[in-house]
Amino acid sequence: MMREQTIAKLQRLKLSGMAQALVDQLQGTNYNELSFEERLGMLVDRESTERDNRRLTSLLRGAKLRYAGACPEEIDFRTPRGLSRETVLSLLQNGWIAAKQNVIITGPTGTGKTFLSCALGNSACRAGMSTHYIRLPRLLQEMHIARADGSYGKLLTRLARFAVLIIDDWGLAKLSDRERRDILEVLEDRHGMSSTIVSSQIPVEKWHDIIGDPTIADAVLDRLIHNAHPITMKGESMRKLQTKNK
Repeated sequence: MMREQTIAKLQRLKLSGMAQALVDQLQGTNYNELSFEERLGMLVDRESTERDNRRLTSLLRGAKLRYAGACPEEIDFRTPRGLSRETVLSLLQNGWIAAKQNVIITGPTGTGKTFLSCALGNSACRAGMSTHYIRLPRLLQEMHIARADGSYGKLLTRLARFAVLIIDDWGLAKLSDRERRDILEVLEDRHGMSSTIVSSQIPVEKWHDIIGDPTIADAVLDRLIHNAHPITMKGESMRKLQTKNK
């Protein structure tokens, strides 16, 4: 009876990992020769692992990555596309996030920019850092709606809180005056405080034209590229290559 009460108390205390580990110990015979300290340590380890797994699941769910299965281990370095293994493996250590730096990924459509962005986001989640993926057109739409319903300030605050913000499909169309000012607000809140990944088909040297107003363009680029790690991808579309291989 005491065993059942102990397990129930662990469940009520939200120590489900310890509870399940205790059940395993009570049902198994391999633990009989272990000391009290060893068995207690195994219970604590199980609880710690369970919590880490739950946190990772929560972070990945909140990140809303375009490719949820884009793991660092799945990055393809064999296909020639100008991707430096040394650079990517260094970024996967997440030191650039701790230093509040950015990553700029450019290259033709289909070369794997979004997948690489999501893999870096996945790595950040594994390190316990809040991450969020959004396409620039959707971000601009959300900001337009937020202006209309009075939640603009709350949206800016939410975006500023993410340790890593991934903005995909940057520069698909020229920005209006309101849109470029909205982007500047987002980047201003994050500059020096958190990290941003931007992926684009457009080379950085053409971003001035995409943004439009020279003064705002200078401000946006100053907050994005001067402390950024650039990755320029080349080659054919990965989707096209995969179709050929099939």
